[in-house]
Amino acid sequence: MKKILNYVVPSLSMAALVFSVAAFSETQAATQEPEVLEMSTATAVQPVDLTYAAEKALPCVVHIKYVQNSKIQTVEVQSDPFDDFFSDPFGGFFGRGQRGQGGTRKQQVQTPKKTATGSGVIISADGYIVTNNHVVDGADELTVTLNDNKEYSARIIGADKTTDLALIKIDAKNLPAIRIANSDNVKVGEWVLAIGNPLGLTNTVTAGIISAKARTLGANGVESFIQTDAAINAGNSGGALVNTNGELVGINAMLYSQTGSYSGYGFAIPTAMMNKVVADLKQYGTVQRAMIGISGRDVKTQVDIEKEDGKDADYGTMEGIYVAEVVENSAAAEAGIEKGDIITEVDGHKVTKFGDLSGLIAQKRPGDKISLTYLHNKKKQTKTVTLRNEQGNTKVVKNADLDVLGADFREVTKAQKEQLEISYGLEVIKVNAGKMKEAGVPKGFIIQRVNDEAMNTVEDLQDIVKDASTSKEPVLVIKGIFPTGKRGYFIVQLQND
Repeated sequence: MKKILNYVVPSLSMAALVFSVAAFSETQAATQEPEVLEMSTATAVQPVDLTYAAEKALPCVVHIKYVQNSKIQTVEVQSDPFDDFFSDPFGGFFGRGQRGQGGTRKQQVQTPKKTATGSGVIISADGYIVTNNHVVDGADELTVTLNDNKEYSARIIGADKTTDLALIKIDAKNLPAIRIANSDNVKVGEWVLAIGNPLGLTNTVTAGIISAKARTLGANGVESFIQTDAAINAGNSGGALVNTNGELVGINAMLYSQTGSYSGYGFAIPTAMMNKVVADLKQYGTVQRAMIGISGRDVKTQVDIEKEDGKDADYGTMEGIYVAEVVENSAAAEAGIEKGDIITEVDGHKVTKFGDLSGLIAQKRPGDKISLTYLHNKKKQTKTVTLRNEQGNTKVVKNADLDVLGADFREVTKAQKEQLEISYGLEVIKVNAGKMKEAGVPKGFIIQRVNDEAMNTVEDLQDIVKDASTSKEPVLVIKGIFPTGKRGYFIVQLQND
């Protein structure tokens, strides 16, 4: 797990977007004699009482400890010209690797144990907790500590990298679940609290306002962030952004900084997006992502680009989404949207920038119909668009597991490695009715790579099947070796036409 992940966006100059997940470490504060200050007789004026919100929300925010155990991985490294001179003919005592072709060789390395911390928000009394995907991604162990210091092991129900959200669960009852507000109703300038566990400091509350809405930063695939100046630091990831009633309006995800620590701006995933992702993960195991089928940018950005090229651009408005490209056979193409059109409304909601469009579509599922208002040659038009999934249809997309392949697998034995001069792979030990049989994969075939990923364990294959089954092209390209030593490959279609 990455301790701190930096995303640099060109339009943001030298600043970095930092996921606010903290490396787990012990810290000690230096002890100093406190400075005694004389109290002023003036009465401090507090613009809004935030104590009620803190009391309501604090018990609903948890501390998450992440552990990724040490593992043996096979990696490709550059071949050394002295490999042949020093290599061990009896199993690689010196190199412990299998020489390959093209100037590289495969070598087994042991990864270090990784630990980190983050935050989460209890959304139901029976133990469902929302956090960020980057808080739990790759975890072997997750330990949740409640506000009252009770500890529980957690399991991952589902996760979505595109929105950076994850749903985990602990076996507990009668938990303090947070009330969830509609983030569409929050206003710029409204007071909010950020609650989490920054820098190893548990149960921390910081205050600020909503600085902006519908921000897009280029860190995730789908974005419509709430921007706040409430302090967010490493460890706040997955924590709560709440209003003055103590109701959840967003899940804190990252900060905007030149140094990796708080410098003025944090970003939260709105609850309107969170609610839909959570519902999908519970019901389907994966997010049912709706697609219009366009790429584009804010109208102002497009006008500025054309001005730099010496062109005089006039689209009839300076607010909306400029359609730069329409994907073939997409929902937008079927509705007649063309390059150069300006999208201004979705279901009657005004769209002024790309974050508005992303936020509205993120709440929809494939098959849903939306009313799309746009300008074509400066003339206003409204059409009904049926949204599609990434695979171009309106079907439910589910995570496939190994059962869909209709085969059994095991890691190659030491004898097979020596006989075939390989260092890793999965042997197909049984083929039943399923996708592997349809593709002609025989019993005994040793799978080494799937979609260019090395297959060291059965879990590796499971992960790639899940990822591929929900991708735009649900296909497995399987490469490997027959028991005779001959190499081959197969194409496995995960979905029926």
